[in-house]
Amino acid sequence: MPTVKVRLRNPNREVEIAGPRRVSAILRELDINPESVLVICGDELLTRDEEVAADSEIEIRPVISGGAP
Repeated sequence: MPTVKVRLRNPNREVEIAGPRRVSAILRELDINPESVLVICGDELLTRDEEVAADSEIEIRPVISGGAP
């Protein structure tokens, strides 16, 4: 069965889910708030509506805000 490899940060871990899937479906399955993360495939930032092909690798990173006072 084709899968999508998902690399998560904080804490670092890897999971595989059945693919192809839309980014929104992946986040829902992993119980991740889409407003709190960036989803990256290679050098490309993905939107929630984009489909991730089977046998792809994506990375999900938390959004970190901050700056100088």
